[in-house]
Amino acid sequence: MSIVSSDPPGFELPLRLFLAFRVLIDELHAELARQGHPDARPMHGFVLQAIMRGGDTAVELGRTLGVSKQAAGKTVETLERLGYVERAVDPRDTRRRVVRLTARGFDMLERSARIFDDLRGRWAAELGEERLRALEADLRRVTPPDVFRLDVPGWFGGQ
Repeated sequence: MSIVSSDPPGFELPLRLFLAFRVLIDELHAELARQGHPDARPMHGFVLQAIMRGGDTAVELGRTLGVSKQAAGKTVETLERLGYVERAVDPRDTRRRVVRLTARGFDMLERSARIFDDLRGRWAAELGEERLRALEADLRRVTPPDVFRLDVPGWFGGQ
């Protein structure tokens, strides 16, 4: 005997949350491409944010992002080639090479912030501002307070 429930299956919630994230990120990157950043990728945003928050070597970036030093180094190489970051000798310790954002890296982050505001505005127009604020408030209640969990790349790629 099976019981029919009108509730969606439990697995649908994380999938819907992930799909919402994916829709926003895909729309962000399409707009970034239109605004002069066609090579920007989701991982790049995590790395640039980690650099902004003090992760200035491949070892520190790997730790923050939850990936290996080699994976972080490879991504930094890509970002350097694309002009988003530069490496320099640490003035406090000449054995260390630090990673810094370039003007292009800062530009991408500033554009991303504006685009996310525009995307939020579109969601507010679709759902209604009150419903969107309620959704945001509910998500704040059930998630950790630190929204800048930058270890998502490592978590997603983890075993």
